[in-house]
Amino acid sequence: MMGVNPDKQTLSGRVRLSEMKLGDEAVISAFEENGNGFQRLQDIGLLTGTIIRLIRFAPLGDPIEIKARGYYLSLRKSAADQIWVIKK
Repeated sequence: MMGVNPDKQTLSGRVRLSEMKLGDEAVISAFEENGNGFQRLQDIGLLTGTIIRLIRFAPLGDPIEIKARGYYLSLRKSAADQIWVIKK
């Protein structure tokens, strides 16, 4: 259900969180399960079906700030690369 190393055919219409633009809102649809970062993302409340909004990028583009479940969260771009979303 959550994160099955998605391929391009299964992800039509989906983008990586790191590819979103400022102000975009999306729903988390899948994760790439690479290492312990996947479990950490779940532990902080980023689950499949969670609605998120991209708030801002740091001056050099890393980290990024998102809003999810009513709180603000900074993620490294490498973590955002492992989150697949469907834009609203």
